[in-house]
Amino acid sequence: MNLSEELLAQLQGAPVQQMAQQLGAGTEQVQSALGQVLPVLLGALGHNAAQPQGVADLLGGWLGAGAGSSDGAALLGQILGGARGQVESQLGQASGLGDKIGPLLTMLAPLVLQFLSQRAGNLDAASVGQLLGQETARVPQPGGLAGGLLGGLLDQNGDGKLDAGDLFKLGAGLFSKR
Repeated sequence: MNLSEELLAQLQGAPVQQMAQQLGAGTEQVQSALGQVLPVLLGALGHNAAQPQGVADLLGGWLGAGAGSSDGAALLGQILGGARGQVESQLGQASGLGDKIGPLLTMLAPLVLQFLSQRAGNLDAASVGQLLGQETARVPQPGGLAGGLLGGLLDQNGDGKLDAGDLFKLGAGLFSKR
């Protein structure tokens, strides 16, 4: 069972019903959306963890303080960066939740980080990086919603390919935030 499936299993039942009620959406619709959203969030975290100092930042910053944080919007901004609007738009359209996808993502960001924090409690930084890397590799890159969104997060120059130019821009963006 991969991380997305494991987290989805933990959210079954009352958590999904509560999210659906808060969003004013159907339980089945939220359940279906989670199957699309979780791979994107975990894949984006995997991408962030693959950057220089990524796992250290993830463990030290996001998981340390983020796991207890209730500010889902700020956490989501850290996870998705400048691609947040595009991700919300595409996921909202694909899931049928429309503008309710933003609040769902905001609810999920702290839950995903809490889940990773629990998993990281038994793992070292290299193991967490490897685990997230495996999750990123599971997302189909060329097709599928999750693959397309993750590719969009990584493709910084919009040429449809992940290449050295994209990696350079990602790295420069990371260092300019510090």
